[in-house]
Amino acid sequence: MNQNGDMSEKEIMNDVLSSQKQITATYNTYANECCAPSVRDEFLTLLNEEHQMQADVFSELQKRGWYQIESAEQQKIDQAKQKYQN
Repeated sequence: MNQNGDMSEKEIMNDVLSSQKQITATYNTYANECCAPSVRDEFLTLLNEEHQMQADVFSELQKRGWYQIESAEQQKIDQAKQKYQN
C-alpha cells in the first residue's frame, strides 16, 4: 500500500487472483456435494467460467512480471513421473 493507504495495481491483481482461487475452491465443493443434476451442471458451468477468469488474471500477472514461476529441474520431473507411475 502506498502512503495514502491505496493498494497498488500489483496488490489489487494479486488480491483478485487470491479471490479467484477461493471462489473456484468453493464452487468445486458445491458441485461435488450437489444432489440435483441440473444444479450440479450449473455449478460446473460457473466453476469453468471462474477457472478461466483465474487463468486470465494469472497470465496477466505473469506477463507483467508480478508472478514469477520457477521451472522445475528435469531430474525432479522425472522423479515425480516415476513415483506416480509405480
